[in-house]
Amino acid sequence: MVVLVGVVAGCSGVTGDGSRAAERSSGQVSHWAEGVTVESVAETLHVEVPAAASEAKAARMEGLQDDGLIMAFALPTAEVDQFVAWLKPEQPLRLREQPLAHHTNPSTPFSHLGLPEPDLLAGVREGQVCAPCADELDWLKVAVARIDDRTSRVYLIAAD
Repeated sequence: MVVLVGVVAGCSGVTGDGSRAAERSSGQVSHWAEGVTVESVAETLHVEVPAAASEAKAARMEGLQDDGLIMAFALPTAEVDQFVAWLKPEQPLRLREQPLAHHTNPSTPFSHLGLPEPDLLAGVREGQVCAPCADELDWLKVAVARIDDRTSRVYLIAAD
């Protein structure tokens, strides 16, 4: 998930004065797109949000060359493997048992959606779905983190 840093560099962090980088200037090269829906991001990602999903959120970071797309939703843990298999990842998801270093900027801007960053969580299964992907997507990655005993959060991140 580290690749998105180039797409959203400086846009998901907090500046020295405490303001969010993406919100401090309308003249920035990258910015969060207005009016983005879960449905519009799912369509661009060529992903169908499962009927059992809840708390679905999505955003698009418009950039100079590529756009970053993020989407996340909660899903009953029993249904996660079926959804991941439907994505047809290039390799089985790998388990990252420890969070990435806390002193680094998260590589995914899920904080924009009010969600914990998957890079900073322990016990996350993650992997590449496609790179390059069909159509206009450059790449698509998935991460899965348990919320509680019955529910997991699926994170999708892509560049187009």
